[in-house]
Amino acid sequence: MWAIVFGIMLLVAITGNCIVLWIVTGHRSMRTVTNYFLLNLSIADLLMSSLNCIFNFIFMLNSDWPFGALYCTINNFMANVTVSTSVFTLVAISFDRYIAIVHPLKRRTSRRKVRLILIIIWLFSAALSSPCLFYSSTMTKSYNIIILIITYGIPMIVMLICYSLMGRVLWGSRSIGETTERQLESIKSKRKVVRMFIAIVAIFAICWLPYHMFFIYAYHNNRMTSTKYVQHMYLAFYWLAMSNAMVNPIIYYWMNKRFRLYFQKAICCCCLHSNKIKIDSTHSRMMNYNKNSSQRFTKNYMNNYKH
Repeated sequence: MWAIVFGIMLLVAITGNCIVLWIVTGHRSMRTVTNYFLLNLSIADLLMSSLNCIFNFIFMLNSDWPFGALYCTINNFMANVTVSTSVFTLVAISFDRYIAIVHPLKRRTSRRKVRLILIIIWLFSAALSSPCLFYSSTMTKSYNIIILIITYGIPMIVMLICYSLMGRVLWGSRSIGETTERQLESIKSKRKVVRMFIAIVAIFAICWLPYHMFFIYAYHNNRMTSTKYVQHMYLAFYWLAMSNAMVNPIIYYWMNKRFRLYFQKAICCCCLHSNKIKIDSTHSRMMNYNKNSSQRFTKNYMNNYKH
């Protein structure tokens, strides 16, 4: 059962994030500042799904690591890097939205500056995760708690403050004088974008909270690790945490019209390509059948002629 559940999650996560990569990198109109952040989020989720989740699931299911000590170290390092990159990207998005909405007169973030921010995020995430490369098998509880605070506790508080201030401006304040139709459309558009990011942050928090709470409780109650149900409990919490990579593309499709159109285009192209392969295969079989039938007819005719 767990193999089917994880298999579906990985299929949706990898396919969805690959489509997001295609949408942003393959279409000039989608290369906006906000979408660059979403692209970075998809890259982190894709790496997490393909380099960590599959191998960790096999390990948790069989209680054995067959991939060698070297990849164990790399796996731990990449797990921390991708999670850190995801949460720091969400923080960067919240700051970008905060400046655009609460301080609209300030200079907006340029594409060049976004690229620099994303490079800094990856470098900082790698530096934060670097102890895993040297002390992978002897990581202390204090390090794990520090990682939890830096990659979950503090970012959640910062994002809660940012989105609360944005919500107060977009929904709580009233403009002085008559509001024009253009201003109303602008506010409506900003509200849609903020709703989408609030959903992304909220689901990230929900997906990862049980996983973190499980480890904190297990650190203080070692007897729980020897219970019969602990494996299924850990698999459930791990699946929920990893499913965050699957949910993000679904949110883009559901809450962003432009992403939805490109997703539909990608799905239609895949379906047409699949049907074309089936048609070509059927046509090839029919051609072979007609060719063989013609050869059999010619052979029988020649034999009859000889007689």
